[in-house]
Amino acid sequence: MPRIGAVATLSRNFQLELIRPLIGRRDVEIIIKSGAVADLLTQLEHHALDLVLSNQPATGDRDADRQSTLIAEQSVSLIGHPKVVKRALRFPRDLAKIPVALPERGNSMRMAFDALLEAAEIQPIILAEIDDMTMLRLIARESDCLALVPPVVVMDEPTSKILVEHHRFPQIKEAFYAITRRRRFPNPLLRELNTGKFR
Repeated sequence: MPRIGAVATLSRNFQLELIRPLIGRRDVEIIIKSGAVADLLTQLEHHALDLVLSNQPATGDRDADRQSTLIAEQSVSLIGHPKVVKRALRFPRDLAKIPVALPERGNSMRMAFDALLEAAEIQPIILAEIDDMTMLRLIARESDCLALVPPVVVMDEPTSKILVEHHRFPQIKEAFYAITRRRRFPNPLLRELNTGKFR
């Protein structure tokens, strides 16, 4: 029985692809808990979870017993309806007139994006600041803005042409970490997770 904790803001698509090898197996019951990273790490420490999925590694003095493994990393993109930009997006200057939905301040993707616009002396029109990747995708679907997200968040939309990638940032990456305790006998089912899917 794998017990997995996932930071509440983490992409649901990412979580689904990660556990896909275990879905539907009648001999395996999967437990997934969503929450704040501090709460999940406490549960990990007390052996209530086998694994915590996060977009940040565990840090701090109490983490000597924890191991943070980078399991995936993706360049992020500006995505939106095809009609938002009627020709190729001219980054960064088009962002002086096209609104954007962004991760909240303090997020590593957001800081790198802000640095690019500041260097170009562009003041973006910020429609929303959201700490949840799924909500960023939904805002992009329901408005005429561009959203800054990793491709896994919108993996279904480009196929259906509801949302398309308007610009990719190879230099800005979203990281995904698996945080575990350093145990002699870890849950063997964790080895079956689809950790190579997004590499």
